[in-house]
Amino acid sequence: MSLIASDKVVGTYVYDRTGNHIGSIEKIILEKRGGRVAYAVLSFGGLLGIGDDHYPLPWDVLDYNPGLGGFQVSITKDQLEGAPRYPRDQDFDWSAERGRQVYDYYGIEPYWV
Repeated sequence: MSLIASDKVVGTYVYDRTGNHIGSIEKIILEKRGGRVAYAVLSFGGLLGIGDDHYPLPWDVLDYNPGLGGFQVSITKDQLEGAPRYPRDQDFDWSAERGRQVYDYYGIEPYWV
């Protein structure tokens, strides 16, 4: 079984499919009752954490790559720039409807369906 503590996920680098660093995991969002990880929130853009936005990613788009020591995604920078996001100083609408939009954007069936 492959397990990891949440404090070890937060801060982990995220790389695109070619191995370029694109951001890091800012937080993970858990389902209250079932405990399932619904999203990893990617911090992307800005400089040294200033001006960056947060991008909720369905957990299933992340693939841990031991060679990189971080998560790898098959998302281009252009795709990410058009993805659902929210400013660092605000909170996201975690409703099922908004969640459906996030999952649809990445072409993944929501786990709650």
